[in-house]
Amino acid sequence: MQITRSSMDTQKGPSDWFTGDVYIDAVAAPAGSSVFAAAAVHFTPGARTAWHTHPHGQTIFVTEGVGLCQREGGPLEELRPGDRVFFEPGENHWHGAAPNRFMVHIAMQQTDASGSTVNWGRHVTDGEYPNAG
Repeated sequence: MQITRSSMDTQKGPSDWFTGDVYIDAVAAPAGSSVFAAAAVHFTPGARTAWHTHPHGQTIFVTEGVGLCQREGGPLEELRPGDRVFFEPGENHWHGAAPNRFMVHIAMQQTDASGSTVNWGRHVTDGEYPNAG
């Protein structure tokens, strides 16, 4: 058993990965033979990820607020606390807060052989995001 005390500061999400203000708290990091990573991701109203994929897929679990997600070519989905979404490996998608609500989710994914958990793409445009601007 290993207990890690909360010693890491909350990190601001990089503008290359997100539109709007997003804050990230590490939950689990790969160590030893473990390839599991998780983070609590806090989205301010209207904030969202860029389009992206995960080599081994990704599960998000909404803990607070109202969120939105979409896979490429699919419908826009609304998310609420307790909702869980699994994005298939390689499935291009984005997720974030509703335009007028905060949203927090736990993002869980595995690293690939190179240690990567995600491949980032272009930003979600205002035209793709509902009620933007």
